[in-house]
Amino acid sequence: MKIGVLKENKSGEKRVAIIPSTVSSLTKKGYSFFIEKNAGQASNYSDNLYIEAGAKIVEKSEVFDCNIIAKVNSPIKDEINLLKENCLLISLFQTIKDIDLVKDLQKTKCSAFSLNLLPRTTLAQKMDILSSQANIAGYKAVLIGANHIGKYMPLLMTAAGTISPSRTLVIGAGVAGLQAIATAKRLGAQVEAFDVRPEVKEQVESLGAKFVEVENDSDDGVGSGGYAKETSDAYKLRQQEVMKERISKSDLVITTALIPNRPAPVLIPKEMVEGMKPGSAIMDLASENGGNCELTKPDEIVFHNDVLIDGNTNFPSTMATDASQLFSKNVQAIIEHCHGEDGFKLNKEDEIIDGMLFVENGDIRHQPTKEAI
Repeated sequence: MKIGVLKENKSGEKRVAIIPSTVSSLTKKGYSFFIEKNAGQASNYSDNLYIEAGAKIVEKSEVFDCNIIAKVNSPIKDEINLLKENCLLISLFQTIKDIDLVKDLQKTKCSAFSLNLLPRTTLAQKMDILSSQANIAGYKAVLIGANHIGKYMPLLMTAAGTISPSRTLVIGAGVAGLQAIATAKRLGAQVEAFDVRPEVKEQVESLGAKFVEVENDSDDGVGSGGYAKETSDAYKLRQQEVMKERISKSDLVITTALIPNRPAPVLIPKEMVEGMKPGSAIMDLASENGGNCELTKPDEIVFHNDVLIDGNTNFPSTMATDASQLFSKNVQAIIEHCHGEDGFKLNKEDEIIDGMLFVENGDIRHQPTKEAI
């Protein structure tokens, strides 16, 4: 079984899908690796390290002769056209967002895993790329946000006077949000957090943050698989009132609210930004799906009324070495999960494989993708 690794071509992307240690581990199970030249260079994994691990360094065209092809981001059209029938593509394919690419995939008669569709179950935790990368995003967003604001994060007592700690508000207490809370607390900030799911209150408070509650009599916002879902209009009105007050007092706001297969909910409208303190900042981790702030522009820094809004869509890439290591470990776990006594096999009765396999030999299996087409 031959596994190929493509170099990323998305602007600003420094990660690589598989690192040398994974090559070494899976080579022992009978897999052979073909790595596109300089695929790991941007994440500090040189071609020599891959060669020492047992891989071959090849030109891009040779990667497409492999049975399995791994990539971080969705392939571009030219790459899809080179895919061979019956090969398996593994990537963070955004099936709803990249419908034209899905149609191109259909023509190739190949199969594809979308790592975005991995079921959020206990068994799948070690394969959960979204969580491993979100953890990095939450951590780095606080560090960059702290750099954006012109204030100390911790309480500082000096001979010249006392400086109060910065106030940080984290919206969304998933993996990224919880890491953001923990990081901001470690830096000494005064941290509050909000989430539509009341069950995360205990996790928020265990990290030393205050949980901001919105009065609610139902399970509004509680979705499946650990995700949030769309809330009612009445709840949104109450939420806006609470958010307006909290945001106006915050120095740093970090938003992480996402709903699967939907645009990110707009939680911070323009008028709310205009009520923020000059010099404050918003780090919008939902920018790739449109953003939680109305004024967010993907991969741009916007200033509005002296408030900075950072729309970086790829914080994990800013920590490419560790992000690639975690990504690679997740991919390795997926391959090992598919590996049985007879080698690599796609068992569609397995919940994890069934969830990720959105295209099989050119046929669309994922219902929301079918509907989008």
